[in-house]
Amino acid sequence: MGTRTIQLDDDAEATLSVLCNQTGLSISEVLKRGLQAYAALAPKVSTAETPYQVFSRLDLGPGGYAIAPAKCAKTAATEAISKKR
Repeated sequence: MGTRTIQLDDDAEATLSVLCNQTGLSISEVLKRGLQAYAALAPKVSTAETPYQVFSRLDLGPGGYAIAPAKCAKTAATEAISKKR
């Protein structure tokens, strides 16, 4: 059995205290049941978008804003700098 140390803000601490008083359960048991309830709910909750999903909506066109493919980055950077001089 693992031992964990957690920090609760004042609101969470008050909620935990109320739950313990209402149910007569120990802090440990209230937290265990809360984890079990969340585990049952979690698959139903939509998760945040993945970076790929966000990127796929951006209209950067082929290659985005790149002036050259990544394998030619050093050469392209050198050429871009020399054009500015």
